[in-house]
Amino acid sequence: MKVVESESKKGRYVPHKAAAEFKPTMDWSKKEAAEIYENRIFTFDIDTIHYNDCIQGMRELPSESIDMLIADPPFGINFGEMEPLYNRNSNHVAKGYQDVQLENYASFTEKWISEIPRLLKDDAGVWIFSGWTNLVDILNSLRDNNLYLVNHIIWKYQFGVFTRRKFVTSHYHILFAVKNEKNYFFNKVEHYPEDVWFFKREYERGGKKNATKLPVDLVLRCIDFGSKPGDIIIDPFMGNGTTAIAAKGSFRHYIGFEINDSLKDVIEKGLHNIKLGQYYTPYSERPDEIVLKARKKFKK
Repeated sequence: MKVVESESKKGRYVPHKAAAEFKPTMDWSKKEAAEIYENRIFTFDIDTIHYNDCIQGMRELPSESIDMLIADPPFGINFGEMEPLYNRNSNHVAKGYQDVQLENYASFTEKWISEIPRLLKDDAGVWIFSGWTNLVDILNSLRDNNLYLVNHIIWKYQFGVFTRRKFVTSHYHILFAVKNEKNYFFNKVEHYPEDVWFFKREYERGGKKNATKLPVDLVLRCIDFGSKPGDIIIDPFMGNGTTAIAAKGSFRHYIGFEINDSLKDVIEKGLHNIKLGQYYTPYSERPDEIVLKARKKFKK
């Protein structure tokens, strides 16, 4: 069968052409982002971390005041018994780290997630990190509190625990959920953003830290897609302060809770070492690999 091509190419799909012409949904120059950040007016304390229980703390915040939530809740795993497998030295973990017993994890999860809907603005998003062992508890609580799952993202990293009779776990889950499934903020800053992300774990020699630590670049990626300059990001489990550091570095405001006050010095040191807007670059000035290849092909 002979296929006759139309003489007109109008409307014809050309591979990579769309990528070459891609523009982010929203973008701001560094000056614009800084001005938006500085000009936001709030009626409550921002850019602060409270060293107390997040459930009680969230109850004291105003309704519909939060633009984005990032949370990496306790694992529900006894790392003390697994330090040799996880290559962890307890001497480097800050005293006071508190995990949640497995039998209490579902009720604990329901308690803190039930506080979220009231706090969120209508178009706000929730980004929750979780291992697979307690993932079902988080999914159930999101559903029970009318938070709608948009994406289930996989973070693939280079480290996995040695196993003898099962596959090595070398990934983490990121759940992107929203309050209003028909009206939520999502800034498409890449032409073809996929739901498997590759980031190396961060390892810091010496110094005190929380039992787990997220890479700053990983949190920045969530912030890029899920918020605007000047937005307020809340983290109920601040840990090492990664969310606050990423927020400050990208012209976002933050509110955090951390029940382990022995991490205060770690967090304050991290924030002190980051300049306001240090990580911020307009999205148009950092095109992703697909866009770069397409522009090279079409010489755009």
